[in-house]
Amino acid sequence: MADPLKMSASELGEAFENNLTNPVEALEAYLEAIQKSTLTERIYVEVTKERALGEAADARKRQKLGLRMGPLDGVPISWKDLFDVEGHETTAGSDLLKGQMPQTDCAILEQASINGLVTLGKTHMSELAFSGLGLNPVTQTPPCVNDLGAVAGGSSSGAAASVAFGLAPAAIGSDTGGSVRIPAAWNDLVGLKTTLGRVSMEGVVPLCRSFDTIGPIVKTVDDAGLLFSVITTNKPIDLEYRSIERGRLAILKGTPLDDLQQKPALAFEASVKALSNFGFKIKEIEIDEVESALALSSLVYPSEAYAEWKDKIEAAPELMYGEILQRFRGGKDVLASEYLKAMRDLEIFKKQYAMKCSEFDGVILPTCPIMPPNLERLESDNDYYVSQNLMALRNTRIGNLMGICSLTIPTNYNSCGLSIMALPNREEKLLRLGKAAEIAILK
Repeated sequence: MADPLKMSASELGEAFENNLTNPVEALEAYLEAIQKSTLTERIYVEVTKERALGEAADARKRQKLGLRMGPLDGVPISWKDLFDVEGHETTAGSDLLKGQMPQTDCAILEQASINGLVTLGKTHMSELAFSGLGLNPVTQTPPCVNDLGAVAGGSSSGAAASVAFGLAPAAIGSDTGGSVRIPAAWNDLVGLKTTLGRVSMEGVVPLCRSFDTIGPIVKTVDDAGLLFSVITTNKPIDLEYRSIERGRLAILKGTPLDDLQQKPALAFEASVKALSNFGFKIKEIEIDEVESALALSSLVYPSEAYAEWKDKIEAAPELMYGEILQRFRGGKDVLASEYLKAMRDLEIFKKQYAMKCSEFDGVILPTCPIMPPNLERLESDNDYYVSQNLMALRNTRIGNLMGICSLTIPTNYNSCGLSIMALPNREEKLLRLGKAAEIAILK
């Protein structure tokens, strides 16, 4: 029998299709791994065992009858703890939401269930999703797979850790400024940030509605393509590589390449060389509007987040981790006129960015300029926490500010990802590019 724990989500689905294993056996293997792992409490908020067993049994019946509902029917999946799961508390990593018990599943979980995916459990995250590091003293802080003394990246920290440590074949996270891509990169995984509005946010705890998106954290681009089709109700995307798609890529110069730590710099250099050798035509470009947009991020994010959460935060600020509370309160004194002007300027920058990138198939940059920071130092050094959080989010938030889609894939350097960005609603093309890049870099 094939070992489910060593398979990607798409491989596990193929194994079900070919009767090499079955959904019940696969789930039992994951439940056993979760039970035995010493890291489970740091990764999972809750394992939804009863629900998972029922869903796996139903998937097994469909498998026997040859009536599987799709390529991922029967595959277990973990969910970040800001997605509503019927009858299970949704806290979004914060004591402010203790006791919040949804009566229905969120929209994309409903869609996943329709496609036969098995709900494995809910994973830890940065408090209210407002950090790129994954540190959460209020609940738990998941570790990085390459350094147990470092953070996993946030805010979808437990989502990435569940996959990286073999406690789930796939996970769903959210991304407001990099929260899917940072933990994916630091844990050598694939993470997809979808275009704003492409995936339903119904039943998902918000942070900044102008930037909140949803995406998978998985082992391969194939997995990302299949999960994207599930959560967007589309047919599976044909990701088969074609030589005609050795297209044009742009390296985004300026801030994204500034102050890179050694390993991310080496990983990016090696990846660019591999892509070039594979046949991609690569050109360096500078886009002033990106720099202008980045300058606005410290205004638009805190002001929108504080507007969303002001009442709950100020009713019980003592319940929050101080660094997160301070970040929210950074939006307290922003004038409405300042926020509205910044958002109008962003719309102009988005159009200019799209125009300047239209000749390219994708834009590439290092996913993170830094390596996963040390957990103990983050807890004891406030200045270090602030500086590392800003650096972790620096490159990824470009995708959110520009309203585009973005994919991070692993490189041959641990905890160093390569990001490919495409124009809005071009996820299908982005995933095909990502598949070719995955072959080029990791072959």
